[in-house]
Amino acid sequence: MTTVNIHEAKTHFSKLIEQIQNGEEVVIAKAGVPVARLLPYVPKKPRIKPPGGMMGEGFWIADDFDAPLPDDLQAAFEGRDE
Repeated sequence: MTTVNIHEAKTHFSKLIEQIQNGEEVVIAKAGVPVARLLPYVPKKPRIKPPGGMMGEGFWIADDFDAPLPDDLQAAFEGRDE
C-alpha cells in the first residue's frame, strides 16, 4: 500500500492509476491524516441462477395456479365493470 499527500496525488495521478491497475492500494492523506483509499475496480459478477437453480429451496407452485380467475376478478383486471 502506498500513502501520498494530496499535492503528490494531483501531481502523479497517472502514475498512481497505473499502480492501482497493478493491484496496489493507494491512500491519500491530508496533513498526514488518511482521507481516501483508492483501490482497483473489480466488477461484480451477476447473481443469476440457472434454470432449475432453486430446486430444493422450498419453492412450490399451487396445483391450481393457472386455473381461470373468478369472473369479477377477471373483469377487474380487464378494466370491465361487472
